[in-house]
Amino acid sequence: MNTVYLNWFTDDEQFPFFIQYGGHEEDTNLHQHEDFTELVIVLNGNATHVVNSETYFIKTGDVFVIHEATPHAYINPHEFKICNIMFRSELFRIAGPDLKVSNGFKALFVLEPFYYNLQPFHSRLSLSVPSMEHVSSVISVMINEYNEKLPCHQTMLISRFMELVVYLSRQYDSQKNGMDRNLMHLANALSYIEDHYLEPLTLEEIAAKSNISVRHLNRIFQSYYQTTPISYLQQLRLSRARTLLRQCRLPITNISYECGFNDSNYFTRRFTKVYGLSPRAYRQTMR
Repeated sequence: MNTVYLNWFTDDEQFPFFIQYGGHEEDTNLHQHEDFTELVIVLNGNATHVVNSETYFIKTGDVFVIHEATPHAYINPHEFKICNIMFRSELFRIAGPDLKVSNGFKALFVLEPFYYNLQPFHSRLSLSVPSMEHVSSVISVMINEYNEKLPCHQTMLISRFMELVVYLSRQYDSQKNGMDRNLMHLANALSYIEDHYLEPLTLEEIAAKSNISVRHLNRIFQSYYQTTPISYLQQLRLSRARTLLRQCRLPITNISYECGFNDSNYFTRRFTKVYGLSPRAYRQTMR
């Protein structure tokens, strides 16, 4: 299985964002993203979307999000055209607090891609024809901005992207109702961890921000994710450390501290256990 990196598409570390029209006439190989999230809008045709070992029929108007480390591919494409928007999840930090509490946002950008890694999840946003026309027009403006690189194009792209995110979240919210309360608590916990994973965090703090007890926090993580909140937190930190090891020459001790580890020896042990190489050996393989 191939691993795809955002710097294959853009080497601008100050603006880690990429958008394009994508046409697939043949099957694609199973691959996963290393350091970015992908928003996909199906503009035309249909295909079978392979996610992990599950398959989903997708067609014009379908919208879905793929997080990093989620294997996926497209097979049996028929006049299949999509828009790919690749970005780092930190981009959502500029959004207002109202976005993070939107049920539609949590469903589309947090819960669905989260569930793809756990079990078959056949729910997705499907846009009506008028909604698809609106989304297509926003995408067209964004792609023109990205390709022409006009003055202040980055600001314009972020503005349009957030407009698109809000619009899609509202569309999802109008289609899907009655979400499980535990899932909403879980979404709150995930959002908070992903926003603050480089900072010192405690279970008590995460639980308080999710309006549940520590015991219930652990229970829903085990139930829905088969892991613990602390393991999920460490996974994010280790993934960030791997990106820094590949992209910069900071000492390994500094990287461990920047990624939320107070003990560089503990960081090295965890990294080695998860990736099979020490941080130093991993960095050498990237040269």
